[in-house]
Amino acid sequence: MNSASPTPVAQYLRMSTEHQRFSLENQTAALQLYAEKNNFSVVKTYVDAGKSGLVLKHREGLAQLLTDVVQGRQSYRVILVYDVSRWGRFQDTDEAAYYEFLCKRAGVLIHYCAETFSNDATMSSAIMKALKRVMAGEYSRELGVKVLAGHKRLARLGFRQGGIPGYGLRRMLISPSGIPKQELAAGDQKSLSTDRVILALGPALEVQVVKDIYQMLLSDKLSISAIARELNRRRIAYRGGSEWTYHGVRAVLTAPKYTGCHVYGRTSVRLSTPRVKVPRSEWVVTQAAFTPLINPSVFSEAQRVLQDRTLNKSDEDLLNALRTLLAAKGRLSRRVLRDSPEVPSPSTYIYRFGSLYRAYELIGYGHPEDFASPVDLRRRTQALREELIARIASMFPDEVSITRPGGQWRTRLQLSSGLMVSVLIGRPIPIRQTIRWRIDTARQECEFVTLLARLDTENRSFLDFHIFPSMDRRKRFYVSLADPWLNRGKPLNNLLAFCEVVANVYAAHTIGGAKV
Repeated sequence: MNSASPTPVAQYLRMSTEHQRFSLENQTAALQLYAEKNNFSVVKTYVDAGKSGLVLKHREGLAQLLTDVVQGRQSYRVILVYDVSRWGRFQDTDEAAYYEFLCKRAGVLIHYCAETFSNDATMSSAIMKALKRVMAGEYSRELGVKVLAGHKRLARLGFRQGGIPGYGLRRMLISPSGIPKQELAAGDQKSLSTDRVILALGPALEVQVVKDIYQMLLSDKLSISAIARELNRRRIAYRGGSEWTYHGVRAVLTAPKYTGCHVYGRTSVRLSTPRVKVPRSEWVVTQAAFTPLINPSVFSEAQRVLQDRTLNKSDEDLLNALRTLLAAKGRLSRRVLRDSPEVPSPSTYIYRFGSLYRAYELIGYGHPEDFASPVDLRRRTQALREELIARIASMFPDEVSITRPGGQWRTRLQLSSGLMVSVLIGRPIPIRQTIRWRIDTARQECEFVTLLARLDTENRSFLDFHIFPSMDRRKRFYVSLADPWLNRGKPLNNLLAFCEVVANVYAAHTIGGAKV
């Protein structure tokens, strides 16, 4: 029996939903047995339960482990992991190796307890580990292919594969033989894997509202925005009791499911990659899958009307409509466009030109001075933001570019290294006889390095700049002039130092900061 004191170690456990063999209890038992054989004592446990191993994102256990190791906060020198696949099924094997390297550089070794090789840096173990990493990633890829094939097969039979049913429709649970069992409420899931889900007609009131929407478009010749206003005037609630919007009405007018047609596979997020559009030729389209709410001929006529309103108009036609509206109203805004039935909707301009701001630019409108009135404060702030972004990009033509990932309206800065930088504007708001700066975060950009530019009290120029390694996930918060919260970042006293400060903040955050 070994009389030496046990070596303190940590254990990392991860389970998705793929197999009972990888349950947390089974992993814990195997690691405990390994620890006893090697005179180890588990002093810390990191767990990711129900988490995919494809990416680090959302794996709080592994992220915390790496943070503790890199910052030297750990009391252990060994980490026990069940096998290579529990560490991760990364599609890029270098990512798995990089996370292990961070641990090794800090003097913490990884032991894969259920593998047949020892992780001892010999050539044979290195080859086996590399092969296992490839196999772990390939398993996820092959599983994804099989799951997609299964979903497509069920979609061809008219069964739903998830998603919100839509206004006027409900999800209906049916047995394998097609017998209706019950209507599923929002958030409900089927309990039997053999059961299936189809769409069914919703409450009679909602069904009638959907039919009224088509009538208002085809017979009353109303625009989508006008239909939304009319529904709200009638006090007809949208989903969840909210008001109708342009997008809510458009969804009713353009979704094939209202004709009983099931369309599956229009977008893809395979292997945790960004969502992409799938070519129409690869969609699964099943006619007469559900009870139709709208006659297919009526639906086709609605599509023709919608397309004729904007599809056959050139970009110059759309811009001329903006010029005419500007001459008549003296100003432009999203609300002004929505309230003008003779002008295409704001979403049309966003689709054609990337953003309303870009459309404004093309007609010579959109400079900060164009938004002088208090009601235009938000537009002026956005114009100042766009000017700042353009200014930085022009200062570093070889190092910084402007990008709109995924065709989004919101612009970002991208360094030549690929690093994304979010740009936020802090507006001064009088609160209790003091001035606070309101920060409205962009949820999809919170993990990015962030440039925060605060406006002066006149909302006409910039007061100061700060670079942060990431941004708070709070949707909105306020900071004072010398708020201690600002110490999370670094002041940017000169825009000429932008690239240098961004690189330093990112490096400190990645290597020695709170996050790996």
